[in-house]
Parts: sequence; C-alpha cells; structure tokens
Amino acid sequence: MGGFIGILGLDTRFPRILGDAGNPASYHLPARLRVIDGAGSPQIVRDGLPDPALVARFVTAAQTFEAEGAALITSTCGFLVSAQDRIAGAVRIPVLLSALSLGPVIRGLTGNRPLGILTASAASLGPQALTAAGLMASEVRIAGLEREAAFAGLFLAAKEKQAQSIDPAEIEALVVAAGQKLIAEAPDIGAVLLECGNLPPYADALRRAIGRPVFSILDGARMLAP
Repeated sequence: MGGFIGILGLDTRFPRILGDAGNPASYHLPARLRVIDGAGSPQIVRDGLPDPALVARFVTAAQTFEAEGAALITSTCGFLVSAQDRIAGAVRIPVLLSALSLGPVIRGLTGNRPLGILTASAASLGPQALTAAGLMASEVRIAGLEREAAFAGLFLAAKEKQAQSIDPAEIEALVVAAGQKLIAEAPDIGAVLLECGNLPPYADALRRAIGRPVFSILDGARMLAP
C-alpha cells in the first residue's frame, strides 16, 4: 500500500519520544502529524464522545489527510475510539484511532482469554469506550496510570500544566510495575493491549516483564498499511 500514515494528534506540549504514537518516526511508513487545536487530554480522555465541535475538527483533518493521499489514519489517544465510527465514516481509507479497536481480534487470537488493558486512565475507560471498541467489561481486565504523578503530570494534565521534559526510564518503570500488578491479579490474561498512544515506547520492556504478548496502535498500523 502506498501513501503515508496520517496522525490525528492531541493538542499537547510534552515530548513525543520515539515509539510514541505522536512521533512520525515511530511508524514503519512515512507519517505526518496534524494537531487538532483545543483537543487536549482533559477534553478527550473521557468515557464517550468528545464535544461535537472537536469531533468535527478531527473529521476535517481526516478528510484533508485523505485528499493528500494518506493510506491510513491513526491518532495519539486511544480514547478517540468513541469517535471511531464517525471519523471512519467520513473518509474512504482505513482509520484506526485506538488500539482498543484491536481488542476483539486479539482476544480471538488468544483463545478468548481475558484481555489486559493498560490505560492512561482506568477511571475514564468505561462502558461507552469499551462498547465503541466492541468489548464487554467481562472480557477485559483494566489497569490505569492516572494515579502516578509522574505519568499524569505529563500526559493527563491541561496543556499549560504539562511537564515539558520526560524521563523514559521513570515512565518505563511505572508501566512495567502496573503491568506486573495486572498479571498478578489476573493471571488468566492472554495478552495486554496498550490503550494509550504514549505507551508503545515501553512495550518491549513490558513484554519481557510479564511474559505475555503486548499490542499497541503501532502494531495495528503495520497490519493495516503493510
């Protein structure tokens, strides 16, 4: 498949390190990032659709990517799963806004065992988001990072309050610890899915630590735009 990957980006100021879904260099194909003004973490990390005006901006950006020749559209935030149908319906190219949309496939590939989900905010990952992803609460085991100050201060705060530097080793340690706790509490988990677009840089470390397959939106991009 030719073209490029178009990334719909949240309006943030924290660093997008290699592996982050908002860093074009993280993808296996050429990629372009388009930031959606006003779409900050507090506006998008929620259970349900964002404000209609914000959804309209995402739709317009997706249509612009399509007109420019994009082969696939992704995003930097898994909570946009609630807008997946609306944005995908506005274009004629594949749209994968959230790794959560991979959930039913991953469960099928792992014997329909419970799916572990590591998310930026477990409190916000409710029934509306799960339903939009084709998942039921009984099928998943969820762990969130919203109570970790180092994580929340970077990725969940309002843009003007976000830290502007990142310690990848510190975040990796938090991610690994959360994943290990999740597996300890639910050892029947077949695989772990990273909802958050900021977590793929730590997928390999997590995979080694928990002995389970780990999937992110970058894996979905490789499947949909080989």
